[in-house]
Amino acid sequence: MTIGGSLLLIAVGAILKYAVTVHVAGIDLHTTGLILMIVGGLGLVLGLYLLTRGRRPDVPPAPL
Repeated sequence: MTIGGSLLLIAVGAILKYAVTVHVAGIDLHTTGLILMIVGGLGLVLGLYLLTRGRRPDVPPAPL
């Protein structure tokens, strides 16, 4: 998941949790929004970690 995708999930989740007042039968939009925000936050943390960890300089590249 990219950082942009994570931010999109957080934004859509926040809209569903805080801005939508429609009630849909069979699904709770506030809970769905909360789940999307949590997944987006975890994806953002993981994406930032993978971006900043860098490469290990002691491992030679694989031969072709």
